[in-house]
Amino acid sequence: MFRWRKQVASSVPVAPAAEAAADPTANATETLVHLDRRYRRPLTSYFEKRIRESYDIDDLVQEVFIRLAHRPNFDNIEYLEGYVFQIAANVIRDRVRRRAVRHAADHDSLENSELPINDFSPERVLQGRQLLDRALGALTELPARTRHVFVLRLYEGMKQEEIAASLQISVETVRFHLRRAKEHMARGLEK
Repeated sequence: MFRWRKQVASSVPVAPAAEAAADPTANATETLVHLDRRYRRPLTSYFEKRIRESYDIDDLVQEVFIRLAHRPNFDNIEYLEGYVFQIAANVIRDRVRRRAVRHAADHDSLENSELPINDFSPERVLQGRQLLDRALGALTELPARTRHVFVLRLYEGMKQEEIAASLQISVETVRFHLRRAKEHMARGLEK
């Protein structure tokens, strides 16, 4: 365990009263810069010893400094180092609670997944555009009535009976146009 060294809050640099009154954010910024220089490495070591996921360590250290930044002053803190590391312990506790609530252990990692991560190579994009051009070309080659029936069924999601009623044709004619359109589209995409 850590041995806490006594560090009185007064060792944190404080701007003269006149400067602090003129610009209170300068004093707070100066204090945070000092705390960052003094505790960033020790906090990193602290988290490295306690957290398995090394990619979270920088975020946890940053969380400690965010909590310190929300504090208006450090005048009434007797042991500043102990206070900083108590905040670090609380950050770990909050992280454990958050992971438990979100059931983080129940989720599978995508690192070992067989799904393509980013398969948008220039070749694949070109192939997709060429396939789309062929599909649009085949669609425009269809007779107007057949194309209309095909679009209503495939893109508008209408049922065959609804298409027949809206175009005032028989359901069997709708089926004929759909069969004809599908065959033509299949041939057009094979080119």
